[in-house]
Amino acid sequence: MMRRVFFIALSAFFIFCLLAITAWALLRSRVQEKPEQPVAFPHTVHAGRLGLACDFCHESVAVSRHAGVPPLSKCMSCHETIATDQPEIIKLKQYYERKEAIHWVRIHALPDFIYFTHKRHVKAGVSCAACHGGVEQMVEIQQVRSLKMGWCVTCHRTQGAPWDCSTCHQ
Repeated sequence: MMRRVFFIALSAFFIFCLLAITAWALLRSRVQEKPEQPVAFPHTVHAGRLGLACDFCHESVAVSRHAGVPPLSKCMSCHETIATDQPEIIKLKQYYERKEAIHWVRIHALPDFIYFTHKRHVKAGVSCAACHGGVEQMVEIQQVRSLKMGWCVTCHRTQGAPWDCSTCHQ
């Protein structure tokens, strides 16, 4: 009898541990970690308060697959004289003076087997906010849409865009 109780208790313990590990893994997969960028870039100031259009900095968005990150010279065209005493601008200037690229942490990433082009979406009139959300209100950029296949297909269907497999899987 004691042996049976021991095995039941041991089994219950392992089942509890398995459920706890599964719950932890599910919770962790849903919580996006906010990566720390090498230089804090306030979209709230640039896109928000100043009202700069996305393509002011992301110049290649209408002609390329990738929106691209602006070259430091673009940033310094303003920040040679504006907010030069701010700690993040000082960091920016140091990168510029060292002729060192800033290695930004990518926030919006698709798997390598997906063919996505910003150019096609810009030409179709899709707003940046449709996929990226209201970046002008984000202190730190974060991914607000899943960008998973179901989300994209739903958007394509509702907008009358092609949604056959070869559109994205080339």
